[in-house]
Amino acid sequence: MNSVGIDISKGRSTIAVMRPFGEVAISPFEVRHTDSELSELARRLKSLNGETRVVMEATGNYHAPVAKQLHDAGLYVSVVNAKLVHGYGNNDLRRVKTDRKDAIKLANYGLDRWLTLPRYIPEENTRLLLKNCYRQYRQYSKVQTVLKNNLISLLDMTFPNANRLFNSPARADGSEKWVDFVAEFWHCECVSERPLKSFVNKYWRWCRKHGYNFSEEKAHAIYDEASGHIGVMPKSETTKLLVEQAVSQLSA
Repeated sequence: MNSVGIDISKGRSTIAVMRPFGEVAISPFEVRHTDSELSELARRLKSLNGETRVVMEATGNYHAPVAKQLHDAGLYVSVVNAKLVHGYGNNDLRRVKTDRKDAIKLANYGLDRWLTLPRYIPEENTRLLLKNCYRQYRQYSKVQTVLKNNLISLLDMTFPNANRLFNSPARADGSEKWVDFVAEFWHCECVSERPLKSFVNKYWRWCRKHGYNFSEEKAHAIYDEASGHIGVMPKSETTKLLVEQAVSQLSA
């Protein structure tokens, strides 16, 4: 029986092949994640005498091309959770981590768990695409939340509570009314420094330009809100630029 431990890194891997009782079948060596080198690795492993099983840790997407190539070549591949391997054989308190030692550790882990190693099965293309789409969506949502909080933090110093002036749902394109509003009225003085009637007319024109419903009652409420606050940051071109950049990043 040949247990192949593969320590995966980005773009390359270290391979060690062990047999029972500590016999080293093949000393640790390195391969790059290219079609030619992985194909040669598969050929070399299949030429070993006896049954061969390959063990590697799940490492994000780095292990995927190695696992798939060796599986497609007909080898028994097992991708195990890194947590299961982490504490295995760590008896040396002063242990120094190296790729070679980790490859040997994985190979020995494979020998000890030989009969219970789960067999790797590549994901179907549809499932793989959906999983990556969901991962991208989650990442986008996290970034969007950070950018939204950044804009609100700026508004706390220029136009407090501006993000709470509207409760309209986001449009189909993702735009939100309060974000569009602060792009134009980025400081409370942009509202309060003009007479009420003048602001109402300006707000009506803004609603018409952006396709939002106009309400004179809402215009009065916005004016009262703006008049009741003092912007900590001054109404200046620099402040305007900061808010505009935050709006632009969120809108993008």
